Amino acid sequence: MTDSSESAMNVISVLPKDAIPSIDDPTFGEEYVGDPDDEVLIVEPGNGASPARAYPIRILNYHEVVNDTVPVADGDAASIAVTWCPICGSGVVYDATVDGRRLTFGVSGKLADDDLVLYDRETDSEWKQSTGKCIAGDLAGERLRVRPGPMTTYAAFREAHPDGVVLQPESEGSAAASGYDPSGYEAYEEREAFGLRGMRGEGPEREWNRDDLDPKTIVLGVTPADGGALGFPQPIVEAAGGVVETTVGETAVVVLATDDGLHAFEQPEFELRLESGSVSGDGTTWTLTTGESADGRRLRRVETRRLYAFAWQDDHGPRSFYSL
Repeated sequence: MTDSSESAMNVISVLPKDAIPSIDDPTFGEEYVGDPDDEVLIVEPGNGASPARAYPIRILNYHEVVNDTVPVADGDAASIAVTWCPICGSGVVYDATVDGRRLTFGVSGKLADDDLVLYDRETDSEWKQSTGKCIAGDLAGERLRVRPGPMTTYAAFREAHPDGVVLQPESEGSAAASGYDPSGYEAYEEREAFGLRGMRGEGPEREWNRDDLDPKTIVLGVTPADGGALGFPQPIVEAAGGVVETTVGETAVVVLATDDGLHAFEQPEFELRLESGSVSGDGTTWTLTTGESADGRRLRRVETRRLYAFAWQDDHGPRSFYSL
């Protein structure tokens, strides 16, 4: 599918640079101050020994970017950017290394099609959060690589990762003083209006000329490394019984919708079934939060991003959605 932002992207400035402060020195602990049903983005370090990390949306609402380093194999570490746009409901984890150079990201204060525009502090280039593409600056045209970062509930994270750790609140600032109050963002989720105008009551008027999906329908955008892009609306996957098997680009995928979120994997050589909230296949059960089976096997995740339908359509066009 064509990236529609190539020709029709609307970029506006709404805040001063860094008015929304990124977290650049994250700390983690075993306790979480929020609710069990709060959503989190999950990162599993690649060394197989370090605990999984949860990044609560309650905290990301106020910071939008966490610059972090996670252990990988052979004692090395990988730089990542955990990113979140509250207006687009867009959560994506990126590899923060481009051409061997580590980048750190901040909030530019701009929006591109109502989506967060990141900037990197090394070159001051600007990046569209939902696509990971550099849209201005020395690195224009480069694209960040997506890392696995499933979104689920904190309760599901804790059940799947009993030894996991969770991002801790910053100790200073108005967000910390408010306890990272989510009420304003929850109110936006409930409003019919979308985009900047829906969030703040100001900004460009936007139209939504389709009746098969609401603009803030949750979509899992699947973008395999070998090409292709297809958005899976949660209600459509649920209407298919919670399991969809199809091909995106050159990759056969299976997309599943359960109570704890949407997940996409490369299609295994067997069928996955969803029955009474439990996923089974090939004689065993599977935990989608980790992609692991009860007998120790693991499904391979494909590159995904979770976002609202209007944001996916802005990036990939109106025909980029899976339908039954």
